Amino acid sequence: MRLYAIGDVHGQLDLLTAAHERVFRDGGRDAPIAHVGDLIDRGPESRGVVEYLLQGQIAGRPWVVTRGNHDRFLPKFLHQPDWIDPGLSSARHWLDHPSLGAAETLASYGLDPALPRERLHAEALRAVPAAHVDFLASLPLWFLHEQALVVHAGIRPGVGLEAQVEHDLVWIRKGFLDSEVDHGRLVVHGHTAIRTATLYHNRLNIDGGAAYGRPLCAVVIEDRVVHLLTDAGRAPLLPE
Repeated sequence: MRLYAIGDVHGQLDLLTAAHERVFRDGGRDAPIAHVGDLIDRGPESRGVVEYLLQGQIAGRPWVVTRGNHDRFLPKFLHQPDWIDPGLSSARHWLDHPSLGAAETLASYGLDPALPRERLHAEALRAVPAAHVDFLASLPLWFLHEQALVVHAGIRPGVGLEAQVEHDLVWIRKGFLDSEVDHGRLVVHGHTAIRTATLYHNRLNIDGGAAYGRPLCAVVIEDRVVHLLTDAGRAPLLPE
């Protein structure tokens, strides 16, 4: 069975629906699609992205979304307003970090990110639908398919899947990106923005940098062969 996968969305609803259309043209509207997470932050339509994917799942579309590190920020802020993600080297709050994209996410829900934190938290509790909070908070950490293992950031090499910890699955770079280990299955991931989807001998990075104005990558994996989906059709990806 073929698998379609889409990279980090970061609030880019137009790019997401365009990526889905490329998938639909290749595999039909019921094609199974895995998304590597980071639905929110930085782009202008985080609310729209969450609503679109949520409604698709409610309608029975075969869409899987794994949890990205950014997908934790909004639910955590609502439930624990002072929480700081231990994965941030700056040790700064989501609202205070200059490049995480909290302001864009909150604005997409009609909120003024310049409000004092206590007031902003109170208004966010009213403005963000509970269904969105539950959706983001309950995203799975990984998705195992016969074609690949889909995860946001990567895995800790040599550690069994059930023993992997959330911090690594949503944040890892060092120790995974530089690993030559055969993971037993192709690992499809995002998190580390590059120019376009790139295939390595043991992993496939599909974060093409949509958060920074570049295209949102969509790929198809079939019989261990990977193609990037373009407006002109399939383009083969060969290992680097």
